[in-house]
Amino acid sequence: MGAMMVLLQKVLPVFLVLGLGVVCRKRALLNREGINALKKVAVDIALPAVMFSAFATAEYSLKSVCVPLTMFAVCCGALFLGFLLCRRLKIGGRLSPYLAAGFEAGMLGYALFAILFPGEKVSAFAMVDLGQVLFVFTVYKIMLAGKSNAGDALREALSAPTVWAIVLGLLVGATGLYNALKPSGISSVLDALTDFVSAPTSVLILLAIGYDLDPSGMEWRKIGKMMGLRLGISAVLLGVVLLMDHLVLGHMIHTGALLLMFILPPPYVLPVFADVEEERTDVSSALSALTFVSIVLFAVLAVVM
Repeated sequence: MGAMMVLLQKVLPVFLVLGLGVVCRKRALLNREGINALKKVAVDIALPAVMFSAFATAEYSLKSVCVPLTMFAVCCGALFLGFLLCRRLKIGGRLSPYLAAGFEAGMLGYALFAILFPGEKVSAFAMVDLGQVLFVFTVYKIMLAGKSNAGDALREALSAPTVWAIVLGLLVGATGLYNALKPSGISSVLDALTDFVSAPTSVLILLAIGYDLDPSGMEWRKIGKMMGLRLGISAVLLGVVLLMDHLVLGHMIHTGALLLMFILPPPYVLPVFADVEEERTDVSSALSALTFVSIVLFAVLAVVM
């Protein structure tokens, strides 16, 4: 009975808020502009507070650099496999290979990690996320934008509040400044500020995701191949990273954080780069379906972790 109550504490809030998002869409309690405003508050205000705190409080060493480097290499490998298998399996669309790489850690991962591991530091997930963030804001977005728009992609990355939050968090944490400020109590003040600002992150993000979850009208046969591509590559690469962590890295990676990362959907920014409206619809549908799969797998993780 105790285990069941713990499971409900982790899973029920997620499905409840997602359900509220669906209700908000069906009852027109919120419109698209309202949801976009909630997303902006979550991504540009609440989430940067989460990420600053996570990276400021992380433990750094020369060996810990291996974790983000491994994730960066894995994401590059996923993109390579995406292009290779799309040709072999004849999956059309310019954006299809990009569904294989990257993880929506910002809009979903941090919210789910906080629910799945309420007593643990988010920095455990942040160190796994760092490598894929570097990948998404460099290789991924530059290739998506094309050579002519590579500069615009880099400028967009440099203007993102989440990127600056990571940079500031790294500076405060890796230089030892955060620990140096502990005796004066300033670190505790920073913790209180970031905790207060980041408190609504999970609810805002899950509400927005629930609003966007609409399976009606999806062409399941077409997006089924895209989903299979993503899930298959993610499963194989997850096995590779777990093996590397066991044999090479000496269990440096938080297993729960790694498992959670690999069940996340691709970056939600992907449809923005679509050149054709039909492809934008297909990719958006695939992202919605993969998000639902992620939530179901999260429930499974909550049972086994």
